[in-house]
Amino acid sequence: MQTLDTFDWVAIVFYFLILLGIAVWVIRKKEDNTEDYFLAGRNVGWFVVGASIFASNIGSEHVVGLAGAGASDKLPMLIYEIHAWIVLILGWVFLPFYARSGVFTMPEFLEKRFDARSRWVLSIFSIVAYVLTKISVTIYAGGVVVSALLGIDFWTGAIATVILTGIYTVLGGMRAVVYTETLQAVLLVLGAAVLTYLGLEKVGGWGSLVETVKPEYLNMWRPPSDPDFPWPSLVISSTIVGIWYWCTDQYIVQRALTAKNIKEGRRGTIFGAVMKLMPVFLFLIPGVIALALKMKGELHWDSPDEAFPVLMSNVLPSGLRGLVAAGLLAALMSSLASVFNSVSTLFTVDIYKKLRPNTPEKKLVRTGQLATVVVVFIGIIWIPIMANISGVLYEYLQSVQSYIAPPITAVFLLGIFHKRINGLGAFATLIMGIIVAAIRIVLELIKGDLDPDGFLYKMGSMNFLTFGAWFFLVCVVFAVVTSFFAPAPSAEQVANLTFGTISEEEKSKNKNSYNWKDIVISILVLAVVVGVMIFFNGK
Repeated sequence: MQTLDTFDWVAIVFYFLILLGIAVWVIRKKEDNTEDYFLAGRNVGWFVVGASIFASNIGSEHVVGLAGAGASDKLPMLIYEIHAWIVLILGWVFLPFYARSGVFTMPEFLEKRFDARSRWVLSIFSIVAYVLTKISVTIYAGGVVVSALLGIDFWTGAIATVILTGIYTVLGGMRAVVYTETLQAVLLVLGAAVLTYLGLEKVGGWGSLVETVKPEYLNMWRPPSDPDFPWPSLVISSTIVGIWYWCTDQYIVQRALTAKNIKEGRRGTIFGAVMKLMPVFLFLIPGVIALALKMKGELHWDSPDEAFPVLMSNVLPSGLRGLVAAGLLAALMSSLASVFNSVSTLFTVDIYKKLRPNTPEKKLVRTGQLATVVVVFIGIIWIPIMANISGVLYEYLQSVQSYIAPPITAVFLLGIFHKRINGLGAFATLIMGIIVAAIRIVLELIKGDLDPDGFLYKMGSMNFLTFGAWFFLVCVVFAVVTSFFAPAPSAEQVANLTFGTISEEEKSKNKNSYNWKDIVISILVLAVVVGVMIFFNGK
């Protein structure tokens, strides 16, 4: 590891001064009402929406974890990074329903489509899921990055970044989040692109890289009998997790809901999908480069999660190293800021406001700020427990998401595609899903103490991808069957909220919200996704 020099620190300070300037400008502009604080006044253009979607997704857990997957023979995890096609599904399929319903949150949409019970369950479930996945993973990854780059201990780095991010999120709300994320997205893409280019040069080009790690290393498709990444389970489970994350999760969808109108929102998701094609080349490939340099004896790191910061500190020149370090810190901050704002939105709009409907707008904003602070502390407490579940950070994230996603994905998909699904079916599926996900996480933690021939051991040790695929099928069947134990929803309740009940007027409005350019760019994104799938076949 090379430590940062004076030019690097100048670059870092300069960057954070710009960031501070944006945050101050936003905080001075903001109004004390919930629409401004939680959805940036619903007045954001497509470029900022798309950049914000990308920056929210690409936190330091991606930078650290995805490069770690590239450096530790976990290339099949790449499938989660070519989910640009699912980002398109958000814009083309789900967003029109959300926009028509005028909701602030995803649980609020479930109440409109089903009933209040589903809203309560999803609100609480989502907040717990954020602590289990996004907050603790992001803080952990940030600690790894900060300690590796700045030469300070893990906890000091993690907590200092959390506090700094918390301050501007609490004060500026969603507007501060989306505008600072736009700058962070640009810097991160440019920095990682330069690192990939210089890293490939250092390793001797693409041909030398493949020769060093061997072509079969770059194969994302493993046989169905593979114990870690069987390809059928990988495709099914990653799609289920992708739809949950990109199309139904408050954390991402909230960015699209800040748009001025459906046209800007959809364009924002298309732009987000274009940017989502980049992580494969910007973060996974540097992990493989770091491995190749280690195999050649030119680089050293102990854990795969250190691959990206170690490569960066050794390959980039002075000054640029500091700027990319700032970008990495910014990635951590943008992810944290996004999840902090999403949690405060869920708690304030879906829980506090439901319990106290007459609360003034100013008090609701203060409540959201307090909720942010509380969740930060819970996330920090969870980090040591998280370390026991999976070895590599990115795999931990995907395994826990494979248990959380199936019931939520099933309820949302059936909700907009099947008008017969009712409140009982949605509520029962979400409750069953929470119980099964909790049991699976506990069994995975204690499987060493279970009888290897018993059912509980099999349930706790089953491949997480295979478990996720079967679990989704169970959730779909369960939702359909339980829905028949109660009457079908009334025509008024499902009006414009399912594909079978959209009025001619709404169909016409939707048709006028896109043109041939939106369609062509979406097709090009799909073509690149297919191209990446074919390219990484180990030949």
